[in-house]
Amino acid sequence: MKNSPMYFRFVLMSLMISVLYSCNISKNIQKTSKSSFAKGADVGWLSQMEATGYKFYDTDGSEKDCLQLLKDRGMNTIRLRVWVNPNDDKASGHCSKEETVVMALRAQKMGMRIVIDFHYSDSWADPGKQFKPKAWENHTFSELMTDVYDHTFDVLSALKSAGVTPEWVQVGNEIPGGMMWPEGSTKNWSQLAQLLNKGYEATKAIDAKIKVIVHLDEGNNSEKFRWFFDNATANNVKYDVIGLSYYPFWIKKDYTETIADLANNLNDMATRYNKEVMVVEVGGEYDKVQNTYGMLAATIKAVKAVPNNKGLGVIYWEPQGEKSWSHYSLSAWQSDGKPSPALDAFKE
Repeated sequence: MKNSPMYFRFVLMSLMISVLYSCNISKNIQKTSKSSFAKGADVGWLSQMEATGYKFYDTDGSEKDCLQLLKDRGMNTIRLRVWVNPNDDKASGHCSKEETVVMALRAQKMGMRIVIDFHYSDSWADPGKQFKPKAWENHTFSELMTDVYDHTFDVLSALKSAGVTPEWVQVGNEIPGGMMWPEGSTKNWSQLAQLLNKGYEATKAIDAKIKVIVHLDEGNNSEKFRWFFDNATANNVKYDVIGLSYYPFWIKKDYTETIADLANNLNDMATRYNKEVMVVEVGGEYDKVQNTYGMLAATIKAVKAVPNNKGLGVIYWEPQGEKSWSHYSLSAWQSDGKPSPALDAFKE
């Protein structure tokens, strides 16, 4: 049988079908990666939640993988933060290079696109705090530039070795006042620009197609964004995408009062700087389901409406971080372990 002409024809046909199938899958992945709107979640807490025994359930009560629950609600993108030398605190630790690689690979195997968010800190970096990693505290500015490059390159190399090349990389997290204070403060734009460019250069050294994001908070605040990115332009900062956070809760106004400002700022950023834009963090109050649903739907609509397809996507920050575990009120998960109906806004 194995030496018969029929057997060889069968083998040849099987190989051709396999090759054609693989090519079609590859084309579909490439098409999705390049053209579809990114709808996603930052899930930096997920590995810790699972390690502490937290269980996730679908609406019918069946236990299910959290990433699958997010995918079932229309999400196609996962964002992961990276800290340099984090501690093991449940809520403010973890997110090491090694944990990031494991979660990124898991998400990619489920067909998710990946955003990597470099904080350049050992814990949270945001507008109120941009602390250098402990290991870098006594370094000269020249050494800090090398640190940024090497850390960025190291993490992305580890991801690439595991078979993951992120579609987007954030150089810094919510940096209206700069990062890695005091050296990288906006009080010294020349130095901040050099640090940002080292992150950009390390990213492009891994893969030139990865898009680099620079990220600010208060996405509705046009004055803040113009000031920052005018200075970035003047100091020759290299980046591809303007990232925005949008949290009506922290703005202390309902989304109905600020969504027009967000839309105007998105359009202004895309036009003024000829860049793509993405809402990389958004969130609403977990116990105001209908309001959060409306806010998400309006935010998605605003980003999709940016001219020339420059609005790339919307990412919810820690929707799975249910309050009894995280003590965070802007998640989108119910106390019974099930996703909030607010996340249905991500469905087509």
